[in-house]
Amino acid sequence: MTYDFDLFIIGAGSGGVRAARFSADFGARVAVAESRYLGGTCVNVGCMPKKYFVYGASFHDEFRQSRSYGWKVEEQGFDWQNLLANKDHEIRRLNGIYRALLINSGVTLLEDHARIIDAHTVEVTGKRYTTERILIATGGWPSVPELPGREHIITSNEAFYLDKLPERMIIVGGGYIAIEFASIFHGLGVKATLMYRKELFLRGFDDCVRVHLRDELLKRGHDLQFNAEIARIDKQSDGSLKVTLKDGRVQETDCVFYATGRRPMLDNLGLENVGVELDERGFVKVDETFQTTEPSVYAIGDIIGRVQLTPVALAEAMTLARSLYKPESYKPLDYNLIASAVYSLPNVGTVGLSEEQAREKGYKLRIFQTTFKPTKLSLTNETERTLMKLVVDAETDKVLGCHMVGPDAPEQIQCLAVALKAGATKSCFDDTIGIHPTAAEEWVTMRSPVRED
Repeated sequence: MTYDFDLFIIGAGSGGVRAARFSADFGARVAVAESRYLGGTCVNVGCMPKKYFVYGASFHDEFRQSRSYGWKVEEQGFDWQNLLANKDHEIRRLNGIYRALLINSGVTLLEDHARIIDAHTVEVTGKRYTTERILIATGGWPSVPELPGREHIITSNEAFYLDKLPERMIIVGGGYIAIEFASIFHGLGVKATLMYRKELFLRGFDDCVRVHLRDELLKRGHDLQFNAEIARIDKQSDGSLKVTLKDGRVQETDCVFYATGRRPMLDNLGLENVGVELDERGFVKVDETFQTTEPSVYAIGDIIGRVQLTPVALAEAMTLARSLYKPESYKPLDYNLIASAVYSLPNVGTVGLSEEQAREKGYKLRIFQTTFKPTKLSLTNETERTLMKLVVDAETDKVLGCHMVGPDAPEQIQCLAVALKAGATKSCFDDTIGIHPTAAEEWVTMRSPVRED
């Protein structure tokens, strides 16, 4: 049978665009349908605008610290609208880049909602297209629990477009999104409260990282409320919100921001028309080659629920394109040793196993750890300290994990990920001469373990 396209992709986020470009470059006839915005979550309401906001919030510290270096800087206040306008301008530029990447690759771009009609047919704006294969790359969407007053809640989608900066904000959640936005709004002068229903945030991260970050945020004046869960939200006559907690406490705020997880965005896709199965968490089931239980339908990115990070979606897209249209270059995607970051202030960077994960796997360990005041803060009265930690297999000397809390931690961890991927041992670190004075030299000067099995 002759089809209109070899591959029809639903979703023009990072994964969808990368899969389209590579597949087209390999000779496939490709179409992409996108109903919201080019670039997906990362470009529009995720990684990129968040990083701009983190930079904006960090200037609060920079201005204060500059006085110890002789600068006399008068803060004239913060202009929220200026930040929004500049952020929007940059996002429009990135949207244009994504459009150009698709068009220049010969991809047919359809900017409207796509719905699957059957295993080889997709409908967009009332017109049906036939295709040999369908790829679903629609990403995730913020998930908000059912509770009285949920209509007053905002998520990360809305946080980037607030008309004005609220004076008070409650941020609910214990994952990286909640912590990052707590740092952002605190740094921009909002009286921000971070609420989490359990004892400590960043579940799954190394416990030393979690405790150290908590302590550093408290030093900065953050209001952290653990074992706290909202029961209901009521809007008052003056527009403020009354938040009632399950323990009976009541707090007033101007904005309630939930960052309590993301769900796969599968709304109105027509999955009921094909044999695509979901797992027990609601994510699309796929095999090693990202093929779903419907042979002609594939899925990548956040909707498959493996590692929900933009670079992972990009890697999945490249792996899929090669498996379909350039099989001689195909190799399965390795999900081990994927570095990750939390753009809190201070930053977190991590790669490999945490101490707790390594022990669960049965390793005997040597733990190397240091904390120190960053050189940049030596002339200031700041009390911030950086944490660095190495998790080492005591039997093979192999470095199993690197963890850092401190300025530019993600930049350092990205480089260390290469070393770990190459199988570096602690001896490799010890034999490396550091650059002085840098924070990074601490990775190669930690000689004595703080704990050893």
